[in-house]
Amino acid sequence: MATLRFLAVPSLLAAAGLLAACSSEKPPATHQIPEVGVVTVSPQVVPYPITFVAQTESSRQVEIVARVAGFLDRIAYSEGDFVKEGQVLFQIDPKPFKAQLEAAQGELAAQKARLTTATATLARTKPLAEQNALSKADLDRANGDYEASNAAVFSASAKVREAELNLGYATIRSPVSGSASRALQREGAYVGASADTAKLTYVAALDPIWVTFSVSQNQVAQMQELIAKKVVQGPGDQKYDIELVLPGGKVFPHRGKINFADPSFSSSTGTFMVRASLPNPNKELRPGMFVTANMVGATRPSAIVVPQLAVQQGPKGNFVVVANAKDMAEVRPVRVGSYAGDKDIVVEQGLAAGDRVIVDGLVRVVPNAPVKPVPAGKPKTEAAAAPAAPGAEPAAAATPAAAPATAPAAAPAAAPAAGK
Repeated sequence: MATLRFLAVPSLLAAAGLLAACSSEKPPATHQIPEVGVVTVSPQVVPYPITFVAQTESSRQVEIVARVAGFLDRIAYSEGDFVKEGQVLFQIDPKPFKAQLEAAQGELAAQKARLTTATATLARTKPLAEQNALSKADLDRANGDYEASNAAVFSASAKVREAELNLGYATIRSPVSGSASRALQREGAYVGASADTAKLTYVAALDPIWVTFSVSQNQVAQMQELIAKKVVQGPGDQKYDIELVLPGGKVFPHRGKINFADPSFSSSTGTFMVRASLPNPNKELRPGMFVTANMVGATRPSAIVVPQLAVQQGPKGNFVVVANAKDMAEVRPVRVGSYAGDKDIVVEQGLAAGDRVIVDGLVRVVPNAPVKPVPAGKPKTEAAAAPAAPGAEPAAAATPAAAPATAPAAAPAAAPAAGK
């Protein structure tokens, strides 16, 4: 949001003092009613963003670990670079695993040969045993040898598969596309022998990216009250868009949807966590960033909106100057709410529909003195500040030195609905 821009009124003090000093020497001049630009207030439908402090996190962050022990031959990626799913990150020395695979394959071949012999022996023994040429014990022995050989082949096959897996694990690939962190082990190190040496790096998926924030019980109650009083209307489907404002004030160009909300409040914090998913095609957002999250979708159906430059701040709070029904300048205390775009602000209290708020020519205005209101933006008589009418109170007496007004920090939050 743009910073409020306000006209300074303390200069009226000097002008009023100068006029008072000159009044004893010169006859009073004819008072010229100052022409001022006004905006007539009317209810408007304005967005009602609900603001939170949020933090980004990876939608899928994977720790890369060594699944077999061995010497690290090669780091195959550039630290910090974007890597693709399936890309090789590390290479553990494969020679021991190749040897284990070859040994397992040899054992499998031997067991298959034994199975072939046992199968042939059983085939010869069966008919002879049926003719009582061989005893039943011989047949049982042939059956047992066949079953044992068959089981040995099954076991040897499993060892071959295990050796193949271990050989494959020696080449470590990224399971996701994302940004790869620094390598935790160096080339030549023996890795995988313990939990510490098994950790190699991590890869964080950046597109989409997640953002999380907490919603308090008070925020939910306040929003529900505003909706019940019809001050605020939620989106029709109760699904809010999430807009991010980055450090420095830049609005992130892609909006997201809520994809998760905790079902219950935390007993220790009185809040529940909400998470949204946003597209991040240019990888502009990184995990761990603090951002402002605006839940977008709610509106104020009858908001009183004035230009930010019309609102000033004194010791007693914010105020505006209006041209009343008698075309007199009237100082009106106001309570401001959220911003409405880059140039306007919502007034919660102090103004009503039809009020004419002075936005141009404030430096020529004396409180409770006549003014000539014209629609703001139309050409006005170019004249220096007119002298105050005899007996008129200087502006500074009624309107203390102005300072920029500020809007309340954040709107209360509603209980979000998860977007699909």
